[in-house]
Amino acid sequence: MVKVASTFGRSGTHDYILIRASAIIMALYAIFLMSFFVTAEPLTYAAWTNLFASLGMKIFTMLALTSVLIHGWIGIWQVLTDYVKHSGLRAFIQFVVCVALMAYWLAGLLVVWPVEGV
Repeated sequence: MVKVASTFGRSGTHDYILIRASAIIMALYAIFLMSFFVTAEPLTYAAWTNLFASLGMKIFTMLALTSVLIHGWIGIWQVLTDYVKHSGLRAFIQFVVCVALMAYWLAGLLVVWPVEGV
């Protein structure tokens, strides 16, 4: 088995499972939000705030953001190892994407978690 430090999972099979599971979680989150937009009458600030005030929605949002982090990291690693042959450039791009993904996750945590209902 090849052990590469820059892969998220332990192997290609593990990465495959992680990327599919994260895609399912992101799809469920998108479907849930779209159904909320369609069924919320009227869509007001209070309705939106009350949705994100519940503990379940906070956990679901953080799970979705964690899925974005995992999916993005594995995806960018696969694309860069296939198409960017210069190791220094590949490492730089991976670093930039990794920092951005972690910033998105942290921003989501700091924005969603302190929300209280109206």
